[in-house]
Order: sequence, then C-alpha cells, then structure tokens
Amino acid sequence: MVIDARSTAWDTYSQSKPQRRTTNAKGEATWFNWTQYPDHGPGAELLDLGVGDCALDLGCGSGGNVAHLAALGMKAVGVDLSTRQLDKARERWPGVDGMELHQADALAYLGDAFTVFDAIYSVFGAAWFTDPGPLLPTVRASLKPGGVFAFSQRPPVEGCYGCQASYIPRGPEEDPAVVKRWDYEPDAWAVILKEHGYVDVSASVLAPPSGSRRTGTLIVRGVRP
Repeated sequence: MVIDARSTAWDTYSQSKPQRRTTNAKGEATWFNWTQYPDHGPGAELLDLGVGDCALDLGCGSGGNVAHLAALGMKAVGVDLSTRQLDKARERWPGVDGMELHQADALAYLGDAFTVFDAIYSVFGAAWFTDPGPLLPTVRASLKPGGVFAFSQRPPVEGCYGCQASYIPRGPEEDPAVVKRWDYEPDAWAVILKEHGYVDVSASVLAPPSGSRRTGTLIVRGVRP
C-alpha cells in the first residue's frame, strides 16, 4: 500500500530528528514554532484559538505544537503517518490533558472524522506533502465558519513549482525514499486558497533569524467564511 511506503519513509526521517528541547529560550516547557529555527517567528496566535477550542495538526511529528495547544486549554489532535514520530510524542508528553494522537494519512483522517475544527494547521507537515487539489476543499469542509487553516514550509526553489520530489536518506546500501511535495510562490498560494473558497488569505516568507544566511519560512493562512 502507498501509505505503508510513505509511513516507512517518515519513520526513517524521524531517526534523524532529535527530540525537542526540554525548554525554549524563555524557559517554557511547551511552545509553538512555525519555522525551522528555534525561538523564531510567531506563535499559536496565528490560529486565533480560545480555551476549549479544537485544533488539528496535519503531520504533527513528535507533538510539540499539539502539546502546547493542549497546555493552553484547547483540545489538540495530531495526525501523522510515522509511528516512530508518534511514539516520540507519547514518550515526551504522557498524559497531557486534551492531547489526542492518531497514526493516519491526513486526507483519510479528515474524510473519516466527524469533528469540525476551529483551526487546522501544518508545520512542515502534511500540507506540504499532500496535493492541494483534494486537500484544500477537504480542510475547508472540516473547519467551522471562521475557522483558520494555516501552514508553513520552506519557500520553493526558484522555477521549481508544483509537485516536486523530496529525497529521504536511508541505509548506505539503499536508495533514498522519495516522497512528493507541493511548492509555490506566496502569491500563487494566495490565489490557490482563494480559488478554494478561503478568505482573509495571507502568504509570505518570514525572513530567517538575524545574521543567518539560510532560507526563510513560507507561512500561508486562510479562513473559512
């Protein structure tokens, strides 16, 4: 099955990812991070959530953002293909009230879920690695009116737009695992979200931390009317 191959690829990827730090620069035990850099960029305020609201993380990885929302008093659901990433999350955040984790494909989970969410988000997660054609209307249908969909990922390489290949290293005697991702410039993402019925759309690249010569972070946000 395709999901098995993708799950194995992300299990392999998880081996290269260290566990999240015990505390951030502010000494907080949980925090929200949209970017590939520690202690950088906006936080959970982009999701416009309140206590008791319900949020879904598509591609939650080891669960740090989910745990933070749960700590703020929200019901936070995380979905990921990688059982190893979810094992990391359960090990790091045992017994966190309001935190719920599922091993599933993002589209399949949304198609089967009865919950309607106040916010759905993805941080370098499933929104990057799922065809926006089926994903965006499915996410929109799973949001309450006024609900936020937001995601972050690396900006595209100039001239490389649409479906691209990502390569995940495996063992020394194995070819890399290949997964698909979808890359567009910010203006193109804004048009795509508007075409799928989202309003109050924003899309921009957040610059990297001061002094860094690496790439920034693309952050896209839209609202279900």
